[in-house]
Amino acid sequence: MKQRLASDAQLMKWQADLRWQADKLMTAPVSRYEIPDGKRLLATCRNVLNRVQLLAWMYRTDGDRKYADRAWRELEAAANFKDWNPSHFLDTAEMTHAFAIGYDWLYDVWTPGQRTTLRNAIIEKGLNQALRAYRGNRWWSTWHHNWNQVCNGGIITGALAIGDESPKLATEIVSSALKSVPLAMAEFGPDGGWPEGPGYWSYASMYNVAMIATLESALGSDFGLSAIRGFSETGLFPIYMTGPAGQAFNFADCHEKRIKSATLFWFASKFHRPEYAAYELTRIHPQPLDLLWYNAKLTAVPTPVLPLDKYFRHVEAVSMRGSWNDPHTTYVGFKAGDNKANHSHLDIGSFVLDSLGVRWGVDIGGDNYNMPGYFGGKRWTYYRLRAESHNTLVINPDAGPDQEPHAEAPVVKFKPAQQAGIAVADLTAAYARHARSVKRGIVLLNGRNVLVQDEITTREKPADIWWFFHTRSAIKLSADCATATLTSYLGKSLPVQLSARILSPAGARFTAGNAGPLPTSPNPAGQGENKEVQQLTIHLPGTTTTRIAVLFTPLGTTIALPPPPLVPLSQW
Repeated sequence: MKQRLASDAQLMKWQADLRWQADKLMTAPVSRYEIPDGKRLLATCRNVLNRVQLLAWMYRTDGDRKYADRAWRELEAAANFKDWNPSHFLDTAEMTHAFAIGYDWLYDVWTPGQRTTLRNAIIEKGLNQALRAYRGNRWWSTWHHNWNQVCNGGIITGALAIGDESPKLATEIVSSALKSVPLAMAEFGPDGGWPEGPGYWSYASMYNVAMIATLESALGSDFGLSAIRGFSETGLFPIYMTGPAGQAFNFADCHEKRIKSATLFWFASKFHRPEYAAYELTRIHPQPLDLLWYNAKLTAVPTPVLPLDKYFRHVEAVSMRGSWNDPHTTYVGFKAGDNKANHSHLDIGSFVLDSLGVRWGVDIGGDNYNMPGYFGGKRWTYYRLRAESHNTLVINPDAGPDQEPHAEAPVVKFKPAQQAGIAVADLTAAYARHARSVKRGIVLLNGRNVLVQDEITTREKPADIWWFFHTRSAIKLSADCATATLTSYLGKSLPVQLSARILSPAGARFTAGNAGPLPTSPNPAGQGENKEVQQLTIHLPGTTTTRIAVLFTPLGTTIALPPPPLVPLSQW
């Protein structure tokens, strides 16, 4: 690595960035035991992990003892914590990971007494707590989402760090983790998608890769984990779930920031996928694992031209775009999916829309995890988690959940095409109380315009139907309210515009206003404000059968095209 750092211009640049980060830490106070929300020590644990990994990296590559000494101060403080908060086991796992790195990467620096301090902390505050979970089949060890990978990944790095000194303990930990983690890794199948959304993909895959990389370096085998179906393809998920405006399709409790992860360099080398490395190479704030897993030879390989459109089957999510190289191209992220998936919102049928370098159709995202019942009985009372806060439909809104919380909805038609992708989803399960059939189709026309078409047949009684689209742009309605012009700004002064036009049903009108719950919806106190988000709405009361068709057109780029003829979704 030192030879590479001395000869590779990219690594030199990143190393200088890391040195600057590490030098800033020299005078920073050590992390403290703080649980500001009464539940999670997680922010502190991640702080310790990030600091120890960075400082240990700098010592190993630069050789300056000051970095190791500063790492010791961080580790010593955390070793003296009363515990690593095992009641929220993610905290324990991440802190165990931090200590595994500090113990292993700086082993030759530590005195025998320091080694004992670190080893005892790993065992007493980390591994022994995990044994109780494994022996008692605690829920995270049997579930199928990010908690499984994070907890197993953090704990297994700790077990392998002290494995030669406590072989019996390490053996039980490793064996238990190897039985547990395939349950979650099965969710990568069949094609690499992740039901918790791209943000939690990043979290889960980071610890999944840390586990596999540690097993390979310590034991020479990953025991078949990397061969699990879909794992080699999962690097495609953040690529396709990121739009040209640089934001993620942030369904579920995910943030909108572009997904970047050093694991993509690892995936690139492991599975010889230069397209993964090419995507991660755009990162501008490197972390040590970027340098560790970066392979200059692989980034020099011609990158395969990926299809413009992609359907992730298990997740039931679709990505369509007009170009990979044009930052102003049009992009649609569209999902059906499973409302029971961990962190899921009631967002079946929702979509995001980019064009002209702007995210026009937004997903507002999650809310404060510490609100009462956020992951329990009050989850569907919070606005941002309900269907009405997403770019989808609501039928007969009332105080109850506005989609069926246990609904699963499939993509029933997907036709990738050069600048003309088509996706149709059967949303009926989400509205089963009120409708016989609900389908939504989205087509990207000429790589530029987007048609969203819904076909709804209600049950015996006429229904109250709402269509929602959310944006951070200004909205101006035409005189007949059949067209909305959205205006946003690139930088501070360059206005760009998108048109939304109702093609069906005749006489339907847009209304526009601030995003917020309907009058009949619950509105508990303490929720996040949505001041920057505007809501474009179509309301069709007393409806039995209807087709709603809205055409989105970026303005000012090419000659305007006539609207496409409307045909039933069955003929798409």
